[in-house]
Amino acid sequence: MKQALLSILLVLTFLTVSGQTYTIIDNRAIRLHEEGDELIQKRQYDDAIAKFKASINREANFLESYLKWGRILLTQGFPDQAIEVADRGLKRNVKAPNHLLGEFAWLKVHCFLKLGDFNQAIAAFDQSEHLLNTAFQSQRPFREMKDQISFIRTHLDNPFVIEKEKLADPLNQFVLQYFPVLTADSKKLLFTKRDGLANNEHEDIFVAYYDEEEGLWSNPRSIANSINTAYNEGTCTISADGKILIFTSCQMPDSFGDCDLYISYKVNEVWQKPVNMGKHVNSRVWDSQPSLSADGSILFFSSNRRGGFGGKDIWYTLRMPDGSWSEAKNLGADINTAKDEVSPFIYFNNEILFFASEGHLGFGGLDLFMSRVEKGVFSTPENLGYPINDHQDQLALFITAQRDYAYYTETVFHEGKQERSFIYRFKFPEEIYLGEKLMVTEGRVFNKSTGEPVEAKLSLVDLVSDSTMYEFRSDGRTGDFTMLYPDRPASGLYVEKKGFLPKIYNVDRDSLANQKNLDVELTPVASGEEFIFENIFFDFDKADLKPESTTSLKRLISFLQDNPNVEIMIVGHTDNVGSEPYNQELSLRRAASVKKYLVENEISDERLQISGKGSHVPLVSNDTASNRALNRRITVSIL
Repeated sequence: MKQALLSILLVLTFLTVSGQTYTIIDNRAIRLHEEGDELIQKRQYDDAIAKFKASINREANFLESYLKWGRILLTQGFPDQAIEVADRGLKRNVKAPNHLLGEFAWLKVHCFLKLGDFNQAIAAFDQSEHLLNTAFQSQRPFREMKDQISFIRTHLDNPFVIEKEKLADPLNQFVLQYFPVLTADSKKLLFTKRDGLANNEHEDIFVAYYDEEEGLWSNPRSIANSINTAYNEGTCTISADGKILIFTSCQMPDSFGDCDLYISYKVNEVWQKPVNMGKHVNSRVWDSQPSLSADGSILFFSSNRRGGFGGKDIWYTLRMPDGSWSEAKNLGADINTAKDEVSPFIYFNNEILFFASEGHLGFGGLDLFMSRVEKGVFSTPENLGYPINDHQDQLALFITAQRDYAYYTETVFHEGKQERSFIYRFKFPEEIYLGEKLMVTEGRVFNKSTGEPVEAKLSLVDLVSDSTMYEFRSDGRTGDFTMLYPDRPASGLYVEKKGFLPKIYNVDRDSLANQKNLDVELTPVASGEEFIFENIFFDFDKADLKPESTTSLKRLISFLQDNPNVEIMIVGHTDNVGSEPYNQELSLRRAASVKKYLVENEISDERLQISGKGSHVPLVSNDTASNRALNRRITVSIL
């Protein structure tokens, strides 16, 4: 904040030229004024104000002293007082030259922007544009302000209707609480709690639970003794299933820099001892404000490390198959600027990134922006508009998976200084599109033979594009999993673990959406075992594989590569429509199509056999269209 205010003073002082003439001729008043200028250069602002006041007491019409006095007040964080001083001076000298009237208007533009009085700021800018000389108007400060005023005009004409709501007791009981995050079910709220404003005040992660019957939040408490320590812990993120916690801790003995990111896993409802995320993620400086994707596969965070674009940038790291994290990379120039980008939040669908920035065009200070993933690349950021953004700093936005509320932190200032911070929420505008509705599937993966839990990979795949939307893992000790994914047609779920036959689902046909107790049985690889080879598609009465079959075929290839000694029988099945000899021949041709694809992708012909069963082995009766669809299938048997 101090750096930003100093920048304002430099911009305003840009108009002043050396050797200038003044609106008064009293040499003593002029000397006092110039002594004030010298004190400004030394950043002795209070002493400089005393000099400007003294010059005005000697010559009440000294406009330049009113102007410098007002500029310092703005720099110190008192824009309302700066306007009072400016108006006081203008009333004393109504016949001021145009260039000075332009400088007063320019000062007021900055003051009104700081106060959030955007209409007055627009009026003051329009006035300044008619009065300031063309040389100044060609400079970057004026051009940037002109763009900002134009931006503000547009957004004031198209505001969102939102009502901000401060979270009620027992929340917001501390001096500072900030960076709220929630689990996917919106029943657990985590935030950073700080005991006071001083730098030595302690930070911890606190949690509150929502009681649906009572409609109330529980009294906040420390998340766990294994997480909160004598050091500072805060600005956390949690996976959709509430089992992975990543947070910031500062000055820890094993840290690489000032503040590092740490990770902890919840096992049997107990948070394990946190582990530093390592040198691939952390740096020798400040690394903080993490946001983990719903499936835990990618982590975004803010850092002021070298190699960025200036200030604080947003970086990301990928979770590797072995659980380690890749070397962090900068998110790039479309997101990051020469100024600060902080508090990233990746929405639950993994397709929209929200963040705060003071480098992109906005209302002033830190504004909230969103960037959508388009063809694997983050698009040009969009300002979230007014009144989500205003003249204050906006950051730490979190939108629930249900899309009902957006949570954020609001800071209370007194005389330009932070006094308190509270957690607020508002109904997120429906006009801002967040993608398809999100579905939740919960269940358990276990060994069909022994009943023991299995740590398996669960992949949600868009069958049309053959792209993996999400990857989740079941808990190795309980087998439990929670998946959150968009309501998108033609999706497949693939549950895989080396040493087991894959389990394949069609999300729509198997009605997986919002299931709470899905039992996934994985069968150990053994001779005589078989599985239904879901998501293999043929046109009616044809044996040619449709493109949507690619995902399952690739998965079968991977299975055979992981199990090089396994030989399989590919079996085609049909419903009972048509003659049995024809169905027998059609089912065999479809099995042959699958074999042909495998052979073309370097699977040995000797490992593959085919068979056609026609309609002889139905899964269910052929009495309905949906049942007949289930009977039209491919199965794979281990020989």
